[in-house]
Amino acid sequence: MTNDYPVTPSTDPIRSTVNRRRMLTIALGGAATVALPVPAWAANDQRPGAYRPPALTPDDRKVIAQVSAERALSHLRVLSEDIGPRIGGTASERRAADYIAKQLDHLGYDTRLEPFAVADKFLAQLASPAGLPTDLNWQAGACAQAALDTTVSGDVVDVGAGAPEDYPTDVTGRIVLVDYVASRREQAVAAALARGAAAVVFLAADGVPPRRSAAFSPTLPGSASSPVPIPVVGVAQAQKERLREKLAAGRFTLSISTTAHRGLTSNNVIAERVGGAGAGGPVVMVSAHYDTVIGAPGANDDGSGTVLCLELARVLKAIPLNATLRFALWGSEEQGLLGARHHVRQLPQAERDRFLAVYQNDMVATSWDPATRYWLLSFTGQSNRATDEVAAAAVRLGYDPRISPVTQRGSSDHQAFQEVGIASANFSWRGEESPALLEPPYHTPEDTIAKNISLERLQVSLELIGCATYATAR
Repeated sequence: MTNDYPVTPSTDPIRSTVNRRRMLTIALGGAATVALPVPAWAANDQRPGAYRPPALTPDDRKVIAQVSAERALSHLRVLSEDIGPRIGGTASERRAADYIAKQLDHLGYDTRLEPFAVADKFLAQLASPAGLPTDLNWQAGACAQAALDTTVSGDVVDVGAGAPEDYPTDVTGRIVLVDYVASRREQAVAAALARGAAAVVFLAADGVPPRRSAAFSPTLPGSASSPVPIPVVGVAQAQKERLREKLAAGRFTLSISTTAHRGLTSNNVIAERVGGAGAGGPVVMVSAHYDTVIGAPGANDDGSGTVLCLELARVLKAIPLNATLRFALWGSEEQGLLGARHHVRQLPQAERDRFLAVYQNDMVATSWDPATRYWLLSFTGQSNRATDEVAAAAVRLGYDPRISPVTQRGSSDHQAFQEVGIASANFSWRGEESPALLEPPYHTPEDTIAKNISLERLQVSLELIGCATYATAR
């Protein structure tokens, strides 16, 4: 998604609170100390950005007394920093699935992996003996019609648009940086190859502000029958800027490794606890996707939704419930909602009829200041049990003016459920004017804990979804 909505300064209370409390820090393992807004309110306190103090029910208090964004952060460190990009069907996604399943199993849920086949992936990794900046992930996309399963190294040269006059006299054995223009991509690769380049790094065009562009796998349709004999990769806007900054500082060497991942299987992680109504009773589901796009550590999209699920699973594991409580972490959402659609397809109608509500959490913790509205997104545009319960929880928490009206939008896993008539919605922090107004780090290497996570917003999300889930399931 792209947008061209203006970003203007604001004195909004949640924005000023997020900014003011960035002076409080948390050390992230062996990484640099990262400033985060740490929640510090009591149950009866007015939340940052709320319009009045809460009016909680005794049932709300059972949830709010226990949920903790700081506990969820420990899981987010594993997903976005230890594992990093979690590309559907690859080993990185499987590592994340195994970690999630282990946590849910340890909490006492009946946990299983639900496998399904996905398309091949073509990835690249950039490295430099001189050292690339460590605050970006240097995974990129690789071209399937170029050299794969290979590593090349060479001095870097920037040839801009790749016109003949942009080239120095000799680029033999060198890695060329070329501004990506889709209509000229095949000519640009042919020119680099003719001049003896060792690899082509396509630099993504800048996104429409405030958005920034993502890493990508370039395609060369004309080379499908005869692959280009050198690697061709696509890097994100942030990576482009860092490469050019480094080159401006002096000569450096870059190493590029490309890998074809074939015959892939992705997994959903499904965990449940049968409620008092028994094995055939109603079901309440809390869900998120755990995979990412190429090059993105996915701290907010959707590590935040994933760890919200894990933290609510911890809190709700021992509270008596009537309904069966089910947690679902979807694989390969970024490839077209594949995991959720696979799950829904194989559900018999009798199982579909058991669902009371599905609470899908996708990007629930961005620290981007303009993301002050908590959106209730419905694929049909109509309210349902999921939107109604969250809206009611927002009233009790004093957050109701902060919540959007029910707004029509798909593009997340709730769509798969609503397509077959199951009450579901997507919940997310986004810009006030439109749900299309997403933070600049969205889908980029900058979607990190340091740059794109607010523990305050994650805590509010935990309270809203936790109270709504309990109200539905109890």
